[in-house]
Amino acid sequence: MKYWNLKKINQSSLDKTGVIPRSISKLFEKFKKELDPNAEIEAIEEFKVARYQTVASVKYLVFLFIMPILINQVSKSFIFSPLINYFWNREEHIIFLNQSQEERAFAELQRFEEKLHFEILIGKLQNPSSNLINYRMTEKALELAVDYANESSCAIKNILADLLSISIFVSIMISSKRQFSILRSFLNELIYNLSDTAKAFLIILFTDMFVGFHSPHGWEVIIEIILRHLGLPESRDFIFVFISTFPVILDTIFKYWIFRYLNKISPSAVATYHNMNE
Repeated sequence: MKYWNLKKINQSSLDKTGVIPRSISKLFEKFKKELDPNAEIEAIEEFKVARYQTVASVKYLVFLFIMPILINQVSKSFIFSPLINYFWNREEHIIFLNQSQEERAFAELQRFEEKLHFEILIGKLQNPSSNLINYRMTEKALELAVDYANESSCAIKNILADLLSISIFVSIMISSKRQFSILRSFLNELIYNLSDTAKAFLIILFTDMFVGFHSPHGWEVIIEIILRHLGLPESRDFIFVFISTFPVILDTIFKYWIFRYLNKISPSAVATYHNMNE
């Protein structure tokens, strides 16, 4: 039974796009099945295949994403964190990994100094003296040094843990080609069975979110978070170049996909997309 299910699933996952649109071919197939005397038995078998496909795909998705995340957190907490802390504490003079961290630390220290002078001017700080100001500034500088040293060590831990998680993710993908084929077939059927309006809505949502008018601000935030997560310098030139090129490439790939594949699979969905987009 399982072999027949896998054979049926693999066959559906290898379907190619023909000259006749998918919607018309599915209509003829449905009409042909309704005239078949064994239609009831085939319907039961198809339901069993669909149920097996859904359960296997959900299990594979959960395993595919939960396992790398779990490995990431466990390795960071119990393997990389003790090692990095041990070697990092031996080099106490290392605080910053890049110039961006220095600029942020100096800006925070400057704002703290301006805040002290403001409190002195409004009389909030009683009996101000140069020794008191130097003590407060030294205390703040030490606090910033500890914070940015921890941020730098965490960035190294993130790099090592992320590399391990990516390797685990890739190894799972390579070693489970059969489950990946089932998942791909499941996602294809899930997308193709959507209505034309739903397909057009998802297309517009995706394009406006990633390549739309407001997408550069979102990409800027995402790139800054990733660079800070990995301890890389937050170069404004790199961020602006990425924002000006990557969404354009993504938009080109997306339009090619609509022209090459979606226009043959579901022409009505493309027509609905153009109508909704106008």
